[in-house]
Amino acid sequence: MAGSGHNSGHGSNHGAMMTVGEVDEAKNGFDTAKMLTEWETGAVSRLPDGRILRTFEIEAVDKEIEIAPGIMFPAWTYNGRVPGPALRATEGERLNVVFRNHGSHPHSIHFHGIHSARMDGIPGAGVIAPGEEFVYEFDAKPFGCHLYHCHALPLKRHIHKGLYGLFVVDPDPTLHPEHTDVVRSRLLGSPENAEWQELAMVMNGFDTNFDDENEIYAVNTVAHAYMKRPIPIRRDKPVRVYLTNAVEFDPINSFHLHGNFFDYYDHGTTLTPTLRTVDTITQCQAQRGILEFSFKDHEPGLYMFHAHQSEFAELGWMSFFDVREAVA
Repeated sequence: MAGSGHNSGHGSNHGAMMTVGEVDEAKNGFDTAKMLTEWETGAVSRLPDGRILRTFEIEAVDKEIEIAPGIMFPAWTYNGRVPGPALRATEGERLNVVFRNHGSHPHSIHFHGIHSARMDGIPGAGVIAPGEEFVYEFDAKPFGCHLYHCHALPLKRHIHKGLYGLFVVDPDPTLHPEHTDVVRSRLLGSPENAEWQELAMVMNGFDTNFDDENEIYAVNTVAHAYMKRPIPIRRDKPVRVYLTNAVEFDPINSFHLHGNFFDYYDHGTTLTPTLRTVDTITQCQAQRGILEFSFKDHEPGLYMFHAHQSEFAELGWMSFFDVREAVA
């Protein structure tokens, strides 16, 4: 769905507030179009008690990436990409996250979820030196839209340099019989989930001159990526966005949808919306949630979405949905 090619003419026909030129995403090693729908589900095996054991492997690697045409950034990455892989598991599974530090500084992975103190990814509990390995072990709970990030010091620099990513836990239908339809619609791989267009979005920013102020803003790292290549959306299928804010140096970020409204599930930990029929939400750093909306009553066309801080939008955080009729 998200890999359809578009040229930059879309953006130029709707105003010139965007970067000029193209980013070499092949050299970056990650494709912002594919990143929307790429879920890392790890390797699955069974524990002696029959429970699923899901194992992820993550490496910290220093890597220079292009965040806007001609603008390079010396990132610290998980698995060579910023944001890191979008991890996805199901409520109640046992998770093993094998973390190897191939970077030049001590690093960790701190998961926003429920786990023991010794698995917290903070100094003394999972921060490891270059060349070392650590295995984080915990159960996938609670269900929702979460994130992970490095918790080594100085914290603001380790997060800002790129060490963060989405961590989604799908609800288990057997544990929520009163909301079976909703739960199954969130369960990756189910027929009900296939009826949704799901998108992974991490709002981020980059301080290119290291003065503790951001010069570039984006969703999924590359400035204006989804303005130059609008995200194809089928008009007849609802949309679910897993959204988190990883911006450092700014107190809040926001998401505004043009020409439409959405329901919002703060942190994704409820099966009924925490906000209904809104077109703008704000998130502080590490806040996240699920947005659900539909274009079924709309005419096809380009529908903008962006941060409602004008500075953020003009410096890269502005995008389009390309709403289309279904193709037979």
